Amino acid sequence: MAETHVLFVEDDDVIREATQLALERDGFVVTAMPDGLRGLEAFRANRPDIALLDVMVPGLDGVSLCRRIRDESTVPVIMLSARADSIDVVLGLEAGADDYVTKPFDGAVLVARIRAVLRRFGHAGGRAGDAARGGQDQPSGELTFGDLEIDTDGMEVRRAGEPVALTPTEMRLLLEFSSAPGTVLSRDKLLERVWDYGWGGDTRVVDVHVQRLRTKIGQDRIETVRGFGYKLKA
Repeated sequence: MAETHVLFVEDDDVIREATQLALERDGFVVTAMPDGLRGLEAFRANRPDIALLDVMVPGLDGVSLCRRIRDESTVPVIMLSARADSIDVVLGLEAGADDYVTKPFDGAVLVARIRAVLRRFGHAGGRAGDAARGGQDQPSGELTFGDLEIDTDGMEVRRAGEPVALTPTEMRLLLEFSSAPGTVLSRDKLLERVWDYGWGGDTRVVDVHVQRLRTKIGQDRIETVRGFGYKLKA
């Protein structure tokens, strides 16, 4: 099996070196950079399997770096933030990050989150199509909801005949909704199915990704059911 290459951007020398050693002990190949500009250069040169970006790094901050990466690639991105309640967490998710981890973090927790993201993206022994479909039974073939068309076999989405570019996480989210149109899915259920959380997670991850998905497939296509969750309009 091919080794998993991690890009790690962190300006704190102690955290960067300790985390790199911990990840390498778990079998990852790590490219560690102290600032965002060198992180962007390393991303373009190495095309890693996943990027870990600290929010507050010099040169090019983590949120801006995430945007630059997302402009060029759908590679999974995990943001690292020193504050769980920081607006930076939401900004990072809005920039296209797939998940975030709060510092200080336990090395084992970080590795578990990395592996969870990689499973969703088809790494670590999976296939990209299977990972995007998620762990639940999904309908196959062509699905149509108004002007929205979803090809679940080709993993393609079109709106009014035009292709819609979704990240793998956004695709998984849409497939969960399309598997049960008109059914309310709670945030906790979406965290479990899409983000592979076997434990309680921050529902802001769901809310931000739903909003990102809405901007791409239509603001009124996914309905908020207050106090319960979201549903796809059939």
